[in-house]
Amino acid sequence: MPRYFTSEHEWIEVEGSSATIGITDHAQEQLGDIVFVEVPGPGTTLAKGAEAAVVESVKAASDVYSPVSGTVSEGNAALADEPSLVNSAAEGEGWFFKIELSDPGELSDLMDEAAYKDFLVELG
Repeated sequence: MPRYFTSEHEWIEVEGSSATIGITDHAQEQLGDIVFVEVPGPGTTLAKGAEAAVVESVKAASDVYSPVSGTVSEGNAALADEPSLVNSAAEGEGWFFKIELSDPGELSDLMDEAAYKDFLVELG
């Protein structure tokens, strides 16, 4: 399954016309201990770049943006009871939501893993 990344540190893993979205390990490290996560509910329509979720840590609150346009098929309900999943498995069980892509062409604007690693090096 192809995985893409945004400059705002979201990841998206695509399988057919569906995708799973979360924040990167780098993002959770910058935030620190996650204490609250709010994810979108099923049926929510999101535009590329729109605010999709909220993550709060002991350091800060931050918005999570949708890297693509589409309709949310599932929010990760486990994060309501266990927001620390984002810290322990940001790019796995700590995913935020799943979406049905409305325009797969938007994926071409995102970075692949190699480009994202280069981007992180440039950030210092």
